[in-house]
Amino acid sequence: MQKPTLYLKNAMLLTLSGFALRGVGMLFRVWLAAWIGAEGMGLYQLSLSVYNLAVTFSTAGISVAATRLVAEELAGEKSGRAAGALGRVARTGALLGIAAGALQFFAAYPAARYLLGDARAELSLRLLAPSLPFMAVAAALRGYFLARRRVAPSVESQMAEQLLRIAMIVWLLRRVEGWGVGWACAAVMLGGTAGEIFSCLLMGVFWLRDRRSLPAGDRTAPPDIAPRLWRILLPLEGSRCLASGLAAAENALVPACLALYTGSRAQALAQYGALKGMALPVLFFPFSILGALATLLLPEITEAHIRDRSGQLQRLLARMLLLTTAFSLLGGGMFTLYARPLGQLLYGSGEVGLYLAVLGPLTPLMYLESMVDGALKGMGQQMATFRYSLQDSVLRILLILLALPRLGIGGFLGVMAFSNAFTCLLNLRRLLQVAGLRFDLLQWALRPAACLAPALGLAWLVSGRLAGGGLAVQIAVGGAAGALLYLALMWPRALQPALCGMRESRKGASPSISDTKSSKTT
Repeated sequence: MQKPTLYLKNAMLLTLSGFALRGVGMLFRVWLAAWIGAEGMGLYQLSLSVYNLAVTFSTAGISVAATRLVAEELAGEKSGRAAGALGRVARTGALLGIAAGALQFFAAYPAARYLLGDARAELSLRLLAPSLPFMAVAAALRGYFLARRRVAPSVESQMAEQLLRIAMIVWLLRRVEGWGVGWACAAVMLGGTAGEIFSCLLMGVFWLRDRRSLPAGDRTAPPDIAPRLWRILLPLEGSRCLASGLAAAENALVPACLALYTGSRAQALAQYGALKGMALPVLFFPFSILGALATLLLPEITEAHIRDRSGQLQRLLARMLLLTTAFSLLGGGMFTLYARPLGQLLYGSGEVGLYLAVLGPLTPLMYLESMVDGALKGMGQQMATFRYSLQDSVLRILLILLALPRLGIGGFLGVMAFSNAFTCLLNLRRLLQVAGLRFDLLQWALRPAACLAPALGLAWLVSGRLAGGGLAVQIAVGGAAGALLYLALMWPRALQPALCGMRESRKGASPSISDTKSSKTT
């Protein structure tokens, strides 16, 4: 298969599978929220804040290191040593995962009791600990297959893992029904651990099949593999663990500060769960569509930057910014218009609808910040993005301590609005400076906003005409009518030239995959 065809096939596979995984995960999250309630979702999200720190320690840089080292060996004279390079990365990941898992297992009680402020999280943290070494080894194997330009094994393993995870969680929740929120959360975590173990084993089977196609000869690890490996791991481990630690501290502070305002730990946890566990996943669900854009453009951005092709780089970034703002403005407008109906339809909750209404206008900033962050990393600006993230985390923690005890959940929504605007503007300014690009206010903001106004008006009118047809019909038909009008207005002058320009993509580029597992929504 020719390289351009392989590239497009991999990009399509990643896009479709990512959207499918997010869709299945979103539907399951709706069911899960109905089963364990807002308080259960809050405890679930709270437990994940500690777990994510352990995941970062176990896997940060593992996939990137495997991809880079395996690719370097495959391009060398002794390409058989790619197997030895993978083995060293996988063993290193396993050791990091075992260390992180042991620490989380034995520190589960103090972490739950004193850091999270909820002893019910102890069992969940202990049940999650065994998954960490398996997750690290699977990350190494995914990096290997990316170096081989084969994304099917990663996609198949994640889909199988998601299905097993959901089946296990449904079965376990029925076994512990009526035992309380702590046991329900533990059942969800045990299902997640089973999914991670199964995914790793499946990736191992794919590796055993694929290694037969590696060149014959010496398959031992290169003699200089250790320093090369740690030159990749140490910077990523340090920066990401620091960022993850600050995020864990923030997540622990939010329910504690909300409890000071509400006077009830259960109510604070329910508000936290409704916002973080229900509303935010809905807002980020459409972002999987932009993942296709990132997959296609980010390798080209990196190539243009490395080869100092400033004109090509500016054109690629302009297309990315235009398509991102155009798509995110439409999504944000629809979320704002249908916030309360969506909250009722998905969760039967007016509270979730309120959060969607407040955060809907922030959707363009959220999406744009994520895309710009990826582009900056592709241009070698990792330290700048880390610096901005660190500043943002410190400011968020300070604002949470000041605002939440006095203003409650409204204060936290204000903190989120400030944080998204702060990081988006800093990253965007850095991107424009590095690329020598000027912000096109007309193309990237005013024209999409002008097209959005009549589109939302049409959606509102159509939904009103269907008031007797149920919430699902109103949202689907009204939203489709508004979206079609928006696309029709944007297509001739903006979207068509931008999408057609993507055909200039460099032949042979391989799609980029984050070293963290995406599309995980359970």
